[in-house]
Amino acid sequence: MAILEVKGLTKRFKGLVAVKNVSFAVDKGECVGIIGPNGAGKTTIFNLITGFLRPESGAIFLKDEEITNLKPHEIVNKGVARTFQLTCPLPNMSVLENVLVPLYTKREKLGGNLEEKGLEVLKLVGLFHQKDKLAKSLPHGDLKKLEIARALATEPEVLLLDEPFAGLSFDEMAALMGVIKNLHESGLTIIIVEHVMRIIMNLSERVIVISEGEKIAEGPPREVVHDMKVIEAYLGVGTIA
Repeated sequence: MAILEVKGLTKRFKGLVAVKNVSFAVDKGECVGIIGPNGAGKTTIFNLITGFLRPESGAIFLKDEEITNLKPHEIVNKGVARTFQLTCPLPNMSVLENVLVPLYTKREKLGGNLEEKGLEVLKLVGLFHQKDKLAKSLPHGDLKKLEIARALATEPEVLLLDEPFAGLSFDEMAALMGVIKNLHESGLTIIIVEHVMRIIMNLSERVIVISEGEKIAEGPPREVVHDMKVIEAYLGVGTIA
């Protein structure tokens, strides 16, 4: 059963078509990759799903409820959370405090257990032992984990990760892959925007390929990688292997 469905999304910027008639569905518990060359429209799709942009046409549904015209905070409250390519922590607050800020929106549900919940979230991403450090002191790989922790603090049913591996070392990538795999195995629905195919092949059950704003392929990663349209889209980019 589809937990998230996108139907015919189109978005233009001053006449330039950034997303053109894109449709796809994501089942509950799936880990789906959205890939494509830089500038293909991947992040724009995330911005449309999460309410930061409005489409010219098309619709977005979460559990059969239309969320197309909701504001970002309303979409978060419905159960969709996201990360951003650029990490935006509160630099002079501790790691735990950074997670407590989004948890505060759940204070009525959680009662007096905000800190306990915050520590649980930090354990999920491997930052429990850094809980008292200032966010600005964290290395880049841990900042990426903190970005995910802040999204998890909103208790999402669907987690959107926008190029979480950008700028990471090999060891940091491996550690973050482990975190994402564990979240997926726990039953969380995850959608990952990425342009490096080898990362997506290690994480996703299904891949959606975007090129010049259009969906050009969809299917299991090991099938999509041999699709001629995908190879042509990546030709010269050097990141499909």
